[in-house]
Amino acid sequence: MSICYLDGSYQPLTEARISPMDRGFLFGDGAYEVIPVYSRRPFRIAEHIARLGRTLDAVRIPNPHAAAEWETIVGELVARNAWVDQSIYLHVSRGPDERRNHAFPAVMRPTVFLMSEALVTPSADVLASGVAAVSAADFRWARCDLKTTALLANCLLRQVAIDKGCAETVLFRDGFLTEGAASNIFIVRDGVLLAPPKSHLMLPGITYDVVLELAARHGLKHQVREILEDEVRTAEEVWLTSSTKEVLAITSLDGRPVGDGRPGPVGREMHAWYQEFKNTVMRVG
Repeated sequence: MSICYLDGSYQPLTEARISPMDRGFLFGDGAYEVIPVYSRRPFRIAEHIARLGRTLDAVRIPNPHAAAEWETIVGELVARNAWVDQSIYLHVSRGPDERRNHAFPAVMRPTVFLMSEALVTPSADVLASGVAAVSAADFRWARCDLKTTALLANCLLRQVAIDKGCAETVLFRDGFLTEGAASNIFIVRDGVLLAPPKSHLMLPGITYDVVLELAARHGLKHQVREILEDEVRTAEEVWLTSSTKEVLAITSLDGRPVGDGRPGPVGREMHAWYQEFKNTVMRVG
């Protein structure tokens, strides 16, 4: 049975309840993080908590816990759940109000909710074949750097992929790559790894940082710059990255093969580096 945390209480997930007047429920008025846990060790928890704090500050929700308190709550939740590798979802809404009102409550009582799921990464078969993706115009709001719970646009964009039997939707805005509906996107051209720069139009992913760190550590040529849509469509390799998908090749985009339609050599090498890093750093602490 999965154990969650809700406003100071650890309890079975099936028994957790919030008020229907909670602004997270009514407006999607909240922030969240997803923290991967390897061998019961939360990965880069300080960075995740710092990113949560930046989002809360930007949307003017009082942070209900200091960093050390967050780490204690996450650690206890990990200990209370059965999986060795976990995915911790952490959610802070602005809390309940007495009536439905767009304006903030005079007194804010943030709702704090955390839950755990088994961390499941791509299978060997998926890694060997890669996945198909589609593309779409990025119609999300202009603060995609904030990890807020108002994800309807992302859900709609991800469903575009699901409806076509694909794994992800690659997003373009004004002719440039931004990210995926639920991932960051990298490409390889002429053997050089290219990543779009962090901006208000994309989420600064923790896995995104790890990939660039590994590229620098292993001497892989890489650039962080604006990437044209045409560069993506003619790339030798396209990857999606996230804490659950890790480094996964996109081998088909809009029904056309990427490169030769198989995971490319740079991506295979990056995946091997990532696995080594996971086993020697993420699992060790």
